[in-house]
Amino acid sequence: MMKYNKIVLAGGNGYLGQVLAQYYKSLATEVIILSRKKAADVDDRIKTVVWNAVEEGDWVSELEGADLLINLCGKNVNCRYTPKNKVAIISSRVIPTQLLGKAITKLKHPPLLWINVTSATIYRHAEDRAQDEDLGDIGYGFSIEVCKQWENSFFHTKTPHTRKIALRMGIVFGRHDGAFPRLLNLVKFGLGGKQGDGMQYVSWIHEQDAAKCTEFLLNHEEINGIVNCTAPEPLRNITLMKLMRHAYGMPFGLPTPTFLLALGAKIIGTEPELILKSRWVLPKRLQQAGFQFMFVQVEHAIKDIISIIS
Repeated sequence: MMKYNKIVLAGGNGYLGQVLAQYYKSLATEVIILSRKKAADVDDRIKTVVWNAVEEGDWVSELEGADLLINLCGKNVNCRYTPKNKVAIISSRVIPTQLLGKAITKLKHPPLLWINVTSATIYRHAEDRAQDEDLGDIGYGFSIEVCKQWENSFFHTKTPHTRKIALRMGIVFGRHDGAFPRLLNLVKFGLGGKQGDGMQYVSWIHEQDAAKCTEFLLNHEEINGIVNCTAPEPLRNITLMKLMRHAYGMPFGLPTPTFLLALGAKIIGTEPELILKSRWVLPKRLQQAGFQFMFVQVEHAIKDIISIIS
């Protein structure tokens, strides 16, 4: 007997979507991935349904009777913030969110919980004190405006029968994609020193805790609104890189000063803010509700991931 009926992952063909699909496939009768492209279903418990993320279609019926809808849509922010990319970054988040809200209002049996995975980068650059759901300060700049528009479009839709949570996700550490393999590559090539002055905080979360907390939220009906999804022990960049070098067995790591980061970011087509911004975010609401993290300390998360991908 499965614990859940149906889990729907909108935009679930990316890295985190795949983590969630694997997590839920043994827990739910059905895991549905809404994707722009048809994919060969390699697992009979995971089904891909095509949508264009812009207009309603046959896919709407897949939301009927779902226990949980997780929206992961959004163009990767790991790019240069050109005018064209800025428009795409915002529209690829806001339009699918509005569309899902509109579809939910028409269902007889709408999802019990709708989680919109947003970003912990909505908080300001913080080196002086931690940011939580109650006392965190919203920052300024393009990436923050993206988050604000994203969350506004989410909460604007009235869904009286569907509980809603904006899950402000930290940097997900995992095996196959995201920040961790890229940082590990720097370590492998002797470039795993501090980035910038190294004093910026990194708010991270292990991929398994990211998945596990969505199930926890599904089972805690008293929680709604804003929830931070980060491990409870963020750390400075200089410490993170030192621990990664130690876990990999690399005795040295050349630092990357800020001016080189700016140049390198331009060359590889990204923004230095993604590395230099200090994200000191705490998961106050998850902890108060009693969520038990599998990985509290980053050393254990690093060893876990390295033991599998090395």
